[in-house]
Amino acid sequence: MVGQVKSENVSQLRLTYRQIFKFWIPLAGTWLMMAIEGPYLAAIIARLPEPTINLAAFGVAFAFAVIIESPVIMLMSASTALVEDRQSFLALRRFAYGLGAALTAVQIVVLTPTVFNFVTRDVLALPSEVARLTHGGLALLLPWTSAIAYRRFRQGLLIRHHLTRRVAYGTGLRLLTMSVTAFVAFRFSPINISGAHIGALALSVGVVVEALASRLMTSSIVSLLMERDRATAHRVDTTFHLPNLARFYMPLALTSVLALAIQPLVTFFMGQSRHALESLAVLPVVHGVTFIFRAIGLSYLEVVVALLGQGRKYFSQIRNFAVLISAATVLGLAVIAYTPLSLVWLTDVSGLTPELANFALSPMKILALFPALSVLLSLQRGTLIHSHRTPPITRATLLEVITVSIVLAVGIHIFDLIGATAAALAILSGRIVGNAWLTPAWINVLRSEDHRD
Repeated sequence: MVGQVKSENVSQLRLTYRQIFKFWIPLAGTWLMMAIEGPYLAAIIARLPEPTINLAAFGVAFAFAVIIESPVIMLMSASTALVEDRQSFLALRRFAYGLGAALTAVQIVVLTPTVFNFVTRDVLALPSEVARLTHGGLALLLPWTSAIAYRRFRQGLLIRHHLTRRVAYGTGLRLLTMSVTAFVAFRFSPINISGAHIGALALSVGVVVEALASRLMTSSIVSLLMERDRATAHRVDTTFHLPNLARFYMPLALTSVLALAIQPLVTFFMGQSRHALESLAVLPVVHGVTFIFRAIGLSYLEVVVALLGQGRKYFSQIRNFAVLISAATVLGLAVIAYTPLSLVWLTDVSGLTPELANFALSPMKILALFPALSVLLSLQRGTLIHSHRTPPITRATLLEVITVSIVLAVGIHIFDLIGATAAALAILSGRIVGNAWLTPAWINVLRSEDHRD
């Protein structure tokens, strides 16, 4: 009931920057907590027996799981944008469950000996012990995709009903559960469990608990939705017929898959670059520090979808707040990248040697503007999702991937740039091109008089 009252009040009153901040800050906290999840588990595994092999196996298993579950990532945005009554809730729930089940089936196929051995031994050429641990880790991660699909669908309901603190509570509970699971598995298991398997088990238990928590936190919302009949709703359309729902969501799913392709693409080119080893060593550190600020921008996507309002009447407030976030995140990263704090961060915090820190400086400076582009991307994507116009998002992401590939190839093979520097230029160029490609479609939506949303 609380969520319903809040939603109605926001639609009737002027949206203030204080309201936007209170709505957004829990989502930003959620993204920051998710950003530390991988490094946190890696730090635990690094303190267990045989850390090198186990870290490698956990990294590969986690990468497999993330790639397989990537199509469900945008279910939160879809749920935020679409679910407003019984029909839309049931339709998207069926879609989410089906997508989660289908991707879990894909993971089971990958785990079959024939497919798994081909990928890990013939394609990736993993050492046999790493492959064995990876198989066990990926098997323990079987609940991952369906649990992620379920909780992101449910979290979208919380966001739509302005209960974003509950999203942050769920993520906090997930991190706590992961910690307890890892500790219990290490200290009290009757058998010796490898670090890779402890990490995978902790991840699975964490997301399952978060999914169950999201069910409890949305129970009152679901009751309200089930009482709300589409016949009395303000809009009647065929969006929730399966073919139309698929046409809305599939571009978003492809966007997630394409976005994940950038990291292995960059890694591939790093191996062909000048100072390849140093570049591969510093790139995760550069990615880590920039992601802290980029995550703040990425967390703004659901804010845009949820708060634009019917007819996009709150766009000016949403845009102005986005400008403030952009300025703050760029300033924060620039202070680290362009002042003596850079060496403190790279050597004292990240643990790089002075030589490696020098390799990381230029990429970090190049990417100082990247957080603002992430905020702009959330503003553009959110507006398009809010208006049910998702195909341009996929095309822009595809163009971003292509641009990254071209700039990497030219920078490394023609200009002989250091790999990490070429990677930073490529990633920045790709995002600029992606933002530019989205701009005409975004402006057309803003000028449109079609207020179906």
